[in-house]
Amino acid sequence: MVHSSPAHEPPETRAQLSRTFRPSWIWAIALGSAVGWGAFVLPTDWMATAGPVGAVLGFAIGGVLMIVIAASYGILIPRFPVSGGEFAYAQIGFGRNHAVLCGWFLTLGYVCIVALNASALALLARYVLPQVAERGLLYEVAGWEVYLGEVLIASAALVVFAVLNIRGASLSGRLQFLFCLVMLAGVGVLLVAAILHPDGQLSNAQPAFPTDATPWLAVLAIVAIAPWAFVGFDNVPQAAEEFKFSPEKAFRLIVFAILAATVLYSAMIFTTAIAAPWATLADEAPLWGTGDAISDLLGGVGVMILAIAVSMGIFTGLNGFYVSASRLLFAMGRARMIPGVFARLHPRHGTPYIGLVFACAVCLIAPWFGREVLVWVVDMSAVGVTIAYTYTCLVAYRQLRSAGNGGRTTAARDGNTAAKLVVAALGTLIGLSFLALLLVPGSPAALGPQSLVALAIWVLLGLVAYLLRYRENSKVSDEELDFLVLGRERG
Repeated sequence: MVHSSPAHEPPETRAQLSRTFRPSWIWAIALGSAVGWGAFVLPTDWMATAGPVGAVLGFAIGGVLMIVIAASYGILIPRFPVSGGEFAYAQIGFGRNHAVLCGWFLTLGYVCIVALNASALALLARYVLPQVAERGLLYEVAGWEVYLGEVLIASAALVVFAVLNIRGASLSGRLQFLFCLVMLAGVGVLLVAAILHPDGQLSNAQPAFPTDATPWLAVLAIVAIAPWAFVGFDNVPQAAEEFKFSPEKAFRLIVFAILAATVLYSAMIFTTAIAAPWATLADEAPLWGTGDAISDLLGGVGVMILAIAVSMGIFTGLNGFYVSASRLLFAMGRARMIPGVFARLHPRHGTPYIGLVFACAVCLIAPWFGREVLVWVVDMSAVGVTIAYTYTCLVAYRQLRSAGNGGRTTAARDGNTAAKLVVAALGTLIGLSFLALLLVPGSPAALGPQSLVALAIWVLLGLVAYLLRYRENSKVSDEELDFLVLGRERG
């Protein structure tokens, strides 16, 4: 039976999660989290930025860059198969202060994406069942009308998936895999139907790039959102402690998930582009351009299939990021960097239920602020995810440099290690480049002023939280912290 440890119990006791997750479930967590709702809601936005060909090229390049970054996860997961993922890696490579920084930003990113997926379900209801979602107008926030109906829909989804995750990892894993299969089937049916339909025209996808932008800049703007578009493959290390298989398989599962996500993004862009003239959709800026295009081409049946597919994407995002957020909070609580209550496990189901309840409670606030405000916060959280990617690549590089032999460099004598060193260094550069694209004014993906304000507020809150916990954290020795994070002394 799993058990948790009080705040100052000797390090011989350490909460530990059961080995439950199968390879197919982990692949589904990575894919479903990476795709989420965006592939079904945003194709017209992406085509307005880069055109159909530019958008597909941008996602293909972004997918390749993510695989380069994922290679560092493939190095670290087998070495440190523990909950916490990037939080644990930052602590291993750079110490507790860096771990707190990384964990703080990741917590924000994961929780916000849970909330955004719930709001996407309400957005879908506005399109499919407006008579339900658009009932009880409450107020307007940043130009977005907030209805009681959509707040209740989003809140219900948040509560249901929190309960499902509390009831066991096996249940959430099986559901995630099922949701992914249905989602992939729905996308396949829509693509084939659009191609075979007499009114589905390749000419609708012209021009390939927007006429008012330089093609390579347009593609770069899509590449720049890759950390957001593919975020979710990094959920895999959060569940590493619960693998019911060799951690060596993790990298292959991540690569297959990124490739599948790239194909799915491209398929939905292509389906939307041939269903209706994309330039017209982009100019009209409808509530849901993909929905309008599918409705015009395939009618009510097409909209139903699309609604099922996007619902599965939303469900996989909700479920996957609940898994990762709760495991991250569990690992930080176990390391005593946040209150130790987060390290408690459910007495019956063995799940980190305090983290799940906390994430749900925070997310339940979000629907009342309207989708526009939430989008600002999620845009800002891309910075935190990119920071986590960069930490992982840096730690992988340092681990490879000092692997064995008392810290001596192994690259000179081991060609395989030398190649991995190059990949880890390249991943670090890619991560830093993504950060520059987000933070440097004038870049194609620079954060807007609202997102920068949200980022500054989150940094300030993190500093306050760190100072409040400083005395408590300093009581944990480095040796004890290594045990709490890794389950063993660092080797």
